[in-house]
Amino acid sequence: MMPAARESLLDAAYTALARRPWSAVRMVDVAAAAGVSRQTLYNEFGSKDGLARALVRREADGYLAGVDRALTAHSDSRERLTATAEWTTSAARENALVRAMLTGCWSERLPSPALSAVPSTSAVPAQRRADGPLPSPGDFVSLVRDRAVTVLAGPGTPKSDTADLARSCELAVRLALSCVAAPPGEGGVTELVRSALQRQAG
Repeated sequence: MMPAARESLLDAAYTALARRPWSAVRMVDVAAAAGVSRQTLYNEFGSKDGLARALVRREADGYLAGVDRALTAHSDSRERLTATAEWTTSAARENALVRAMLTGCWSERLPSPALSAVPSTSAVPAQRRADGPLPSPGDFVSLVRDRAVTVLAGPGTPKSDTADLARSCELAVRLALSCVAAPPGEGGVTELVRSALQRQAG
């Protein structure tokens, strides 16, 4: 099956989820919306749980791709971390699955696949990856922190500087997550992260 068809099935599942709780999303409707047979859908994802895992995996990857973009959007490292925090809060605001993954709060409207790997019999590489472990909120903090350190430190940065940088990166991520759970007022996440990083640098 073409990756494009897999994407259109995931798009159809995501659209269906926006309209109704996951428990009410039917495989036959997802297949029809994507213009494929139900058998094609089962061949690709194996089961409704397989589809849920693939959808969560895709949204996690999309969030992390946005982190990578935010980390390269500015030349100043503080601005890069601020952009990453802004992306985190906006992605969580606009995408219920991203919010659930980052906070660990899965509402009953959403699928809530086990974060541990499930036995995979799929011949589809993308599905085998989706059947692997899914990131927990703590995993996301580490993933984003480590990506930020890699981009901001550059080659040849002394170990002692990297430790400070890792703390700043983790602080920015955790502040962003706190803004997801309890949205801030005026100035929002941008001001919070900027002032926290300034204090840390000072």
